[in-house]
Formats: sequence, C-alpha cells, structure tokens
Amino acid sequence: MKKALIVVALVVVAVVAVLAAGFWLDRRKPEPGTVLDEAAAADREPESLRGADEDYFHDMDYGATHDPEALRAALDPYVPGISAADAVKAVARGRNNWNVWSGGNDRFWDEISRRSVNALDFLKTISGHPSLRYGRHNRWEYLGLVNEPCFEEAKGPNKDRFDLWLDVRKAGPGCPPDPFENETKYPGVKTGARGSAHLPVGSYYGYATGVVGLRLFPNPAFDEKAAEEWDAEKYYTDPDYYNREKLVKPYRVGMSCGFCHVGPNPTNPPADPENPTWANLNSNPGAQYFWTDRIFFWPPDDSLQPGVEREPQQKKSDNYIFQLFHTSRPGALDTSLVSSDMINNPRTMNAVYNVGARLANAERWGKEKLDGGGRDNRQFNDFVPAGSPLAKYYSDPDAVFTPRVLKDGADSVGALGALNRVFINIGMFSEEWLLHFIPMVGGPDVTPIKIADARRNSSYWRANELQTPDTALFFLATAKPDYLKNAPGGSAYLGGGGALTRGKEVFAERCARCHSSKLPPKAATNFFPDNGCVGPNYLDCWNDYWRWTKTPEFRSAMREIVLAEDFLEDNFLSTELRVPVTLLQTNACSPLATNAIEDNIWDNFSSASYKSLPSVGKVMVHRPYSGEPYLYTMPAGGRGYTRPASLISLWSTSPYLLNNTVGQFYWSGSVADRMAGFEDGIRKMLWPSRREGDRSYKTVSGHSHPGVIDVTTERSYLRASAGFLPGFLAPLTGLLDRLIPNVFGGGGIELGPIPKGTPVNLLTNIDLQKKPQVLALLLRIKRDLKALPRDASDEEARKVFRNLVPKLLEVNKCPDFVVNRGHYFGTSFLPASEREPGLSDADKEALIQFLKTF
Repeated sequence: MKKALIVVALVVVAVVAVLAAGFWLDRRKPEPGTVLDEAAAADREPESLRGADEDYFHDMDYGATHDPEALRAALDPYVPGISAADAVKAVARGRNNWNVWSGGNDRFWDEISRRSVNALDFLKTISGHPSLRYGRHNRWEYLGLVNEPCFEEAKGPNKDRFDLWLDVRKAGPGCPPDPFENETKYPGVKTGARGSAHLPVGSYYGYATGVVGLRLFPNPAFDEKAAEEWDAEKYYTDPDYYNREKLVKPYRVGMSCGFCHVGPNPTNPPADPENPTWANLNSNPGAQYFWTDRIFFWPPDDSLQPGVEREPQQKKSDNYIFQLFHTSRPGALDTSLVSSDMINNPRTMNAVYNVGARLANAERWGKEKLDGGGRDNRQFNDFVPAGSPLAKYYSDPDAVFTPRVLKDGADSVGALGALNRVFINIGMFSEEWLLHFIPMVGGPDVTPIKIADARRNSSYWRANELQTPDTALFFLATAKPDYLKNAPGGSAYLGGGGALTRGKEVFAERCARCHSSKLPPKAATNFFPDNGCVGPNYLDCWNDYWRWTKTPEFRSAMREIVLAEDFLEDNFLSTELRVPVTLLQTNACSPLATNAIEDNIWDNFSSASYKSLPSVGKVMVHRPYSGEPYLYTMPAGGRGYTRPASLISLWSTSPYLLNNTVGQFYWSGSVADRMAGFEDGIRKMLWPSRREGDRSYKTVSGHSHPGVIDVTTERSYLRASAGFLPGFLAPLTGLLDRLIPNVFGGGGIELGPIPKGTPVNLLTNIDLQKKPQVLALLLRIKRDLKALPRDASDEEARKVFRNLVPKLLEVNKCPDFVVNRGHYFGTSFLPASEREPGLSDADKEALIQFLKTF
C-alpha cells in the first residue's frame, strides 16, 4: 500500500512538473515582432551589409559581362541611359546576391541541424572524410551538388578549419582569391564568440566551401568550452559524439539561392561534371540533379550505395522521415520543407529565363490587387525615377503587375517581393520566422511573418531589399535560352523540312494557348479585362478564353504567329495564366498548397486577388490502396490552379511534370544524356500509356494508364522528438519518456512498424489543424501497432493501415496519391467535354521536332 502511494505521489509530482515546464517554456518564447536578427542586435545598419560588386563570376552565364556594351543594350530598355560600366556593376552585384549572399541564414541552418538531431548537417555535406563515402570526387553524381572551381579534395584534416575534411582552395592562374572572404571590406557580424581570440569574425559572405551555394561562417556558439570539447574525427565517426544534443560545431553553413539554382550550362557542359570551370556553369537553370533525400537526411544509406557496408546505427531508410524525403526525384524539392503546410510537395526548382518576356506577360494580364501586409513589399518604384519603364509595374496604392513565380501562382506581389520571399524561405531572419510555425511540421497554429516586422527588426532583410533590384537586372540581362543548336553536337538532333513546319502548326493549335507569351491581341483584351480578370470572376474569364482557343479564329491567328521567323525571340513560352487543375488533371497537391492563403505563413507575399480566387470544382483522385477513383472538391481562396511551366530549353530539362515524375533521369548533364532524357520523357508525355507504374489508374476520360503512388521502400517507423511536436500531441509521448528521456527513450514518439508499401502521403499529409480527430487517430494507430506481435509480418501491419484508410483520408490535406498523371493535351486522354481528338502519331513526332528547337 505504502509503495503504491509513493508511486501515485511521484506521478502527481511528475505531472505538475511537466505542466509547469510547459508553461515556463511557453512564457520563455518571445512574441512575434519583438526579436532582432543577429545583425540588428549587433547595431549593424543595412548599408554596412552592402552588396559586393566584384565581377568574380565573369565567366559564368556565357561570359555575359565580357561584353559591357551588350549588357548596356540589354538593360537600356529598363534603365534608360545606363552606362556600360554601370551595367557591369549592377549585373555583378545581382549575380553575387544570387550566388554567395546568404543574409545571415547560417544561424537558421545550424538551428535546423540541432532540431533534426543532425539528420540535416551541411557541414558534413561539404566534407570529404573517408567515412562519408562521398566527397568532391563523386559529389555531383551522388548528391547532385555543383563542385566549385578552383578547389581540390581534402587529403586529410584541415588544420586551418578545426581538423574538418573540407575541400582545399587551389592557387595559381585562373584561381584568384575569393573576394567575398575579405573581412576588411565585408566585415562579418560580431556576436558571441565570433570575433574572439580563438574565432575570427570573418566576412558577412562567409568562406567558400568548395560547393557552389554553400558558405562557411564561424559559429558564435563555439566558445572556449566548445573548442575544448571539439573532436573532428569523432564528429565524422562516433554517433554517440555527433548526435549529442549540445554538440557545438566550429562553423555554421549558410545557403545562397545559387545552391538550388546554379547548374551546368546545357550548351557548354563540363568535360568532367565533377570538375567544371566557371564557364561551364549558369546561374539560372535550376538544380536539376539535386538528390534531396541524400542531402537533407544524413548519413547516406546502404540502399543508395549498393555494396557499401555500414554500421546498423547508420541505417536511415527505416525512418519514415527519410521515406518522405525519398519521394523527391532528382531535381525536385519541397520548397515548403521547413515552413511545412502539411502537404508533401516535391517540385522542380524553377529555371529563370527570358525575364523581359515574363514582365511583358505581367503587363498584359498580371495585374493583382494588394492589401494588408502585401502592400509593404518593395516595388521597382522605390528604386527608380517616376518615369522609368520599371515604374509601370506598380500603381499606387494597391495595384501591381507581376510575374507568378511559384508553381501555384501564389507569389503575386511583384517581382521584388517574390525575390525577397525566397531569402526568408531559405532562412533569413530566422529569429522571427521560426516563431510562426513548427519547423518541418508546420501547424497546427501558423501565423504570417510580417514584412513590417522584418523591416523594423532585421538588418539583413533591409540589406537584402537594397540588393534584389540588381538581382532583377542581372536576370534581365543574362537569363537567355539555352538552344540545342548551340550545344556541342546539338545540330545532329534537329530535324527540318515539312515535319518541322507541321510541328509548328500543331504547337499553334494545341500548345501555344498555355505555352506562348505571343498570342493574338484579342486573348488579353477580350477575355481578361483590366489586365487580368484576377479575383472571384477569374474562372469565368478563363473558361471563355479556353473555349475561344478551340475555334478556327484562334488557331488561324496562332498559326501565323508561330510560323513567323521571330516566334521564339523574346518569348517566355508560357502565358503564366492560372490554369485550373481540373483541366490539367495533374497531381493536385501543389495547387492545394496553403502557405500563401489568407493568414498563413506567406500571407504578406500573396495578393488579395489570389486569396479571392474561386474554387475550380471537383478533381478526380484515387484511393491509396484500391486505386478506386472518386471526386474531390477543391477549396477556394487561391488553391486549385497551376501556372504553365515555360518550355524554354525544354530539350535540356527532363524529366517532366512539375515533380519530375515523367521520364528517365540521366545524371551527367551531357548533351547526349539530356537528349536521351528528352526523347524518353516527351514521348511519355504525349503517349501516357508509356508512363511508369505498376498498375493502371483511370482518368476523367475513362481511359487508364500506368501510374505511380509513392510508397515506403521498407518497414519503417515515424520517429519525432518532443521538440518537434505540437502541444496537443503530447499524449502520444509517454510520461516517463518526457520526464526521463535518457532512460525511457527520445522523449518523443515512435509509431510503427509502418509496413513496406505504405503510401507515404497517407501519413505525411495529415492536417494537424484538425486537432481532436488527428490526436484520436494517432493514438489509435499507436495502440493498434503496439498490439501487433513483436515478429509481426508486413502483411499483418498492412491490415492495420487498410482498416484506418477512411479515417486517414478524413484528415488528409491532399488525398491525391498518383504522382505522374495529367497534362493530356494532344492525347486521347482528355475528357469528351474538350471535343479535341488526340493527335496522330505523325503529328506528335512533328511536334517533338519543333520542341527540340526551344
């Protein structure tokens, strides 16, 4: 009896302690809008973080700055009277902002490294220690990351870098010192131990790492005590050491936009993709070879490197979070990975081409209305005289003419606002950003990050606002198409004659209505009044336009435009109109994204017009196990639309669809491999029955074709630390787990076993805003899985999940599981309501000949 009373008393004390600790932690968390970033806290003004104007990358982007007069001519329509010298300076500053400026986000990535218990660790990503089994010699092939020229692989620990195995800079002809490391000209932010006797302050651009887009910064937390405890060898080889919660590394790693956007020049590819020169690289094509699961979830896994033996504790594919990352094909990344909207959305990283033609689209039908915090975005008008051509993209007080950058058309507050949002999304002003959601989890309670707060409290943000106008000028001057005819051996792949002419006609009749920025004038004036018809009436305008594109009038006018000699010149090859996903029939998860809807994290970066878009209606989706089709009603308020991808340099960008799911992947970046990918992918687009898949799924037309549902590759467990869990999920963690985590586990949850073959998005897309339903469901899953015998088979575990599917679908934010469906234009898979027969095989082949010329 006495023993029982003691146990009860201990439990009561424990409960009180947990509640008190939770209350104290909530009180400790600062209020949004009250925190300073590291630069502001160190009294650094934004002018002290000016953009560098050294033209260090002069050989990149076709050597654009080698011809100052051509740059002047390219920018003169936007900045009349600009001199050749000023054009070069502006382009250099813009390119430096894109390729080396990280805006203090090294703090953010260090924080994410700690919160993920070093599963994401860029300091290891840039390393070459033998235990990693990857390094500079195979970094491109294995990780899809671009090796920075003028470096060589580490042959041992670098004494100047606290014994880390980092690439070593070469000196000599063609390899001048990195100007951005000049801490006298670009002094870093002195904070914590950074700038102490044992740790330099460095530059606010950091040190080059040997990987394009990643920069190295002294870690302010690396004080004398941390230095005494640092052991570089154990950091690479001893899990008990490198998984310590309080491990402090000597460096933080910052990320520039170039990390996800610099790639090999399609028309001047490197002879050895592991050893490019700057002339082999462009700033704009996007990281088409980037392996998300290998970069964002450390360590590498057995299944990814056949024949490599590893210790059991290094296995990662039995972690459900790895299975989530594994759904990203090479070149695809969920840009809402950290600011999660609870929908798994791996998408291709946008290429940047023909920005001038894109701005012309914005003039034609890109008008959006701003309200609330959206009006706080910087516009070109803030930087140019009133009469400047760039001033016409904003009209006071609330009208903006804007490109639509994100695939769901949500970035709709102006070109500069879209650029500035990118830097927040990769970690700028993380002191504030991380207060608005739970990293990697998202909800259930998400609030908007406010531009007004960033402008008041972040010196990095204000410095970035001063730099991004030059970034826009950089792309206006340099982001040109990569033509196959200019690639080594490219002409051999091109056809001509009657087939090419017929291909142009087919493109005019079936493709140009979405994939050309040159259209009959009537398209804009008659169907999209007031430069866009964006808002509650948009769907009516779109439907009227779409019907017109099927008429002889449109097709005749469009054929004349496409057959003209200058059709491809200054053509963005996209309208950037918002296309209903009910017509596209592509996977609905991207247009269901919620980050930019009203009062969500990106509220200040989307327009009032976007937020008032009507519902597109019902879209066909499929049940995750049976494949049975049913209709799902798409919500209003911005969701349900996709802006058409630009087809510029289509030959070099396979696989296809917005998630890279159609076509084979070839890793080298050579012209031959790009064309092999193009030939495979484009035929699977035009002949859907050739697509990958282990079973057939029905389309709206009644036809079926093979499809893919991403499923777990082996038995796995959903493991999450308590620090990542929303408070309402606390009942999922055991009381003793939370009180004594070093004895009873990780202090979080473990759900499993999740059997091999489980649809990944069945769990990853759970809507945490449905708190009571989610908690009850997860408790049931935990209970039912724990009830399985210790040696339960996958089939026994599958029965548990099959029984839970109806409940799981009730809380799923995107119950669309087939990832490689849709875009059936020109095929027989369009519904009868479209009244358009599929193209003949001969017409498809002719169209392919024309597409190669883009």
